[in-house]
Amino acid sequence: MHDDSPSPLLRTLRQAVRAQVPAAEAEFWLRVGRTGAPLVEPDPEGDPDHRLVTFLWRDDPERPATDVLTLLHTVTDKDRHAGDLTGHLMRRVDGTSAWAISHRLRADHRASYQFVTGHGTRADLLRTDRASWVATLDAAVPDPLNPAPALPAREGRSPASVLSLPDAPPQPHTARRPGVPRGRAVTADVEGRKVTAHLPPGHTPEGGPYAVAVLLDGEMWGPVLGVGDTLDNLHADGALPPTVALLVDTMSRRPKDLSCSGEFVDWLADVLLPWAALRFAVAPRPERTVVAGQSAGGLTAAFAVHRRPERFGLALSQSGSFWWSDDEEIGAEWLTRRYAATPPRDVRLHLEVGVQEWMLLAENRRFHDVLQERGYAVSYEEFNGGHDYACWRGGLASGLTRLLA
Repeated sequence: MHDDSPSPLLRTLRQAVRAQVPAAEAEFWLRVGRTGAPLVEPDPEGDPDHRLVTFLWRDDPERPATDVLTLLHTVTDKDRHAGDLTGHLMRRVDGTSAWAISHRLRADHRASYQFVTGHGTRADLLRTDRASWVATLDAAVPDPLNPAPALPAREGRSPASVLSLPDAPPQPHTARRPGVPRGRAVTADVEGRKVTAHLPPGHTPEGGPYAVAVLLDGEMWGPVLGVGDTLDNLHADGALPPTVALLVDTMSRRPKDLSCSGEFVDWLADVLLPWAALRFAVAPRPERTVVAGQSAGGLTAAFAVHRRPERFGLALSQSGSFWWSDDEEIGAEWLTRRYAATPPRDVRLHLEVGVQEWMLLAENRRFHDVLQERGYAVSYEEFNGGHDYACWRGGLASGLTRLLA
């Protein structure tokens, strides 16, 4: 790390080490231990809407790294797709165990991130082919210097750390709170599909009819992300009416089910909802029934209210894959064109997308524009983040509140 590093704290460390100030590095790490990482400092250009964010990695003296790669969700992915990860290599602060990389970010940025330590050649660490990228993600680890709760992962991968800059949208409902009444989870096989119903605190069959929220990719929202805590917090705050959430496992069947599949949406409407109505006293009314999803699930949520508006009156689409499809027969942005060419349905939609989502932002904006032109009841938000559960978990809470409250 050269002396022209934009981080004042790193420049101070480098100068102190060069001047052989006793315990300079030890004092630096003590400070980081008190404040946590990454370092968040004022914007060097003086813009109050930006911050200088410096990620840090402390080398293991028993196995020092040859290189360290920072994976900042969606930001790094974009460069990986472009075939060049060199801009995400950290640099060692000379004479210390500190590796660092700085980014100038808007003060409302939120993202998950991880580190990968290299112990071979730099060329191997920077490979961007699919197999190498999967191996990189498998080897990535969270930031041990970040005191914030990590974002859990599935498929045996390590969790990710979360960067939330001061102006990022608040997420008051995502963490488990002591003293909040707990709902109850009931898991069942519904015609060959695993479904977990999260029942609101105090649920009884006589207490209905309850509102219902169908959450796609249930195996992520349930056992990994613990969305039950979010729902319990929303109920405790009175932000939601008593709502039964149906977490539908879809991750192993995404290419088939979450690509504007009429068969899947009809199963949700004609099998899942009647099953839930009998077992959990959910309301059959479309204006109290929301379907929510992310990425391909966001596409499917918007498709569900278009195909079956008499069942689903509310859709929450987060980072919807409205580019679909890349099949020449179907054509790009198929669902957007369907909405433009058909009579409006009596439904409401809430859309959100990250401004870092270079692969989805323009398509989401076009879909929103078509909804407005066709007279749909639609709300739309852009957040400063990427294709990231660190952002989606807060957006899920606020989106459900907006649609059901």
